Amino acid sequence: MTGDERDGDGADVSFVVPARNEAEYLRGTLASLTALDTAYEYEVLVVDGDSSDATREIVREYDATVVPEAGTSIATARNLGAERASGEWLAFVDADTRVRANYLTELLGFVEAKKLAAASSYCRITGPRRAKLMEATINYVFPRLERPILPGFNCFVHRRAFEEIGGFPDVSNEDTAFSRRLARRYPTAFCPTVLVESSGRRIADRGLTGTLWHYARLDLERLRAGY
Repeated sequence: MTGDERDGDGADVSFVVPARNEAEYLRGTLASLTALDTAYEYEVLVVDGDSSDATREIVREYDATVVPEAGTSIATARNLGAERASGEWLAFVDADTRVRANYLTELLGFVEAKKLAAASSYCRITGPRRAKLMEATINYVFPRLERPILPGFNCFVHRRAFEEIGGFPDVSNEDTAFSRRLARRYPTAFCPTVLVESSGRRIADRGLTGTLWHYARLDLERLRAGY
C-alpha cells in the first residue's frame, strides 16, 4: 500500500526512515527492508524532508509510505514518523542504513527475552578504514555505558516507552539525549549480533577526528541546553 499520508493497519513493527535528498542511498535501505526474513507484520514510513531529488519516487517504487515533512530537523522527522506509524514497536533506521534479513526476528526475540523497552545492535560501518574506530566505539563502548547510547540509525523501541518520554528531543545529538532520557526510566541494551550496515560517509567527509569532534561538540551543546 502506498500514499503520501496514511494510518497503518496495526503492524507489529513500524520502520521510520528520515530522508532528505537521499536518492543515492535510499534504494539500498528500502531493498534491505523489503528482503526481511520474518513472519512479523511490518510497515515502512519514509519521512521526506522536502527533498528536491528522486527520494519520493524511490519510496513509492518500494511500496512504502511517504510522510511529508518540511526538513525542520531529524528529531522532528523521526517523531512525525512515529506519530503516523501503527506498530507496537518502532524501528528507527537512517536512509543510508541496510538491515540484515534477520533483523526483526533477532531484535524482537532479544528485547522480549531480556524484557527491554528498547535496544540497538552491533553494526558494521562501511567506508574508509578509519570508520572502523567509530564502529568499535558503537559496538564496544556504547553498550557498556550505564545508560547505553542507542544510535539513531539503529534504534528499536517500544511505542509506549517512546511516547512516555516524549520522543526525540529537538536538540543537538538528539539520539544521545533520547537514549539517556529513556534509560533513566526503562531497561535498554545492545544485541551482540551485527544486524545493520551503515555508511561511513560522514567520516569520509570530515575525517575520523572531525567526526568524533562533531559528535562531542553536539553532545556538549546538548548538555549545556539542559538535556
